[in-house]
Amino acid sequence: MAYQTEPTFRHDQPRRVGILLINLGTPEAPTAQAVRPYLKQFLSDPRVVEIPRAIWWFILNGIILNTRPKNSAAKYATIWTKDGSPLAIHTRRQAKLLQGYLGDQGQPVMVEYAMRYGQPSIASKLMALKEAGCDRVLAMPLYPQYAASSTGSAMDAVADAIKALRNPPELRFIKHFHDAVPYIEAVAKRIEQHWVRHGRGDHLLMSFHGVPQFSLDKGDPYHCECHTTGRLLAERLGIQASQYSIAFQSRFGRAEWLKPYTTTLLHAMGKKKTGKLDVICPGFVADCLETLEEIALEGKADFLAAGGGDYRYIPALNAEPDWIVALSKIITPHLGGWQIQPEDGAMIKARKTRAKAMGANS
Repeated sequence: MAYQTEPTFRHDQPRRVGILLINLGTPEAPTAQAVRPYLKQFLSDPRVVEIPRAIWWFILNGIILNTRPKNSAAKYATIWTKDGSPLAIHTRRQAKLLQGYLGDQGQPVMVEYAMRYGQPSIASKLMALKEAGCDRVLAMPLYPQYAASSTGSAMDAVADAIKALRNPPELRFIKHFHDAVPYIEAVAKRIEQHWVRHGRGDHLLMSFHGVPQFSLDKGDPYHCECHTTGRLLAERLGIQASQYSIAFQSRFGRAEWLKPYTTTLLHAMGKKKTGKLDVICPGFVADCLETLEEIALEGKADFLAAGGGDYRYIPALNAEPDWIVALSKIITPHLGGWQIQPEDGAMIKARKTRAKAMGANS
């Protein structure tokens, strides 16, 4: 087996701990030319599309990649910012602020972020951590609820990258955090902040990303973990079962997906003349196409067209200070037993810079 060229090992090299935050990914630009390779990588993942490869190859390359990139690019264009993709912006900021905050707490670890599809790749960031002297790495896919098509795929990519290293780092994973108290608290605070500013709505809709129904039948815990998150949030917020709903969005293809569908519920609530509807996507820790375009824009249009009143999308956790603190609380127990080296001058300087940036964000 051919291994990647790696940094020369030194016996006196300081041992460092690295954290790799992993999100789904984003195209480089809101254009069909940029979306096409991103979609090809994403939809070629056998964890994402569980159809026999030979059949799916013809569908993907003969139909989807010739039609969908243009439509997807138009959707990305509605949410793109002068600094680029919202998902990339928020995930990058989460990594920087988390490193600064952990350093302030006496844990001078190195934090990087990577994307499962697109750039920066998981393999490149694992190598960057290794080059920085990290011989222990904690990988955290930023999906609160475990699904084979999301967290499982991220684990695959990490394993594939490790295979190419002759001297791989010690590795740990955070599989899920759907019921972690810091996560529930951070999402609840996000909702409460919205209520303080805009008043409490008549109903709260929690929309999670959908997966095919057969994934539940095959043993994925995703459906149960989404409902657990929803129940815990409701308990924390002090709302009754009649005051909130859980639904699933982003259906793709003709197969049956987890129900109820978000679009179906939005139409029904609009027809019932719901006056004020609050909508949040707890399964996304950073705003992206699925939250900003599909839910905040398309969802609102569907709700209003059906006769609904005031539609209020509640933003994702993004790089809010409460979420950075929550991230650190989720991560810290997983670092147990890993002795962390004291900071050097460069690390102290970087930590202070990031701590200052976090203060400016609050």
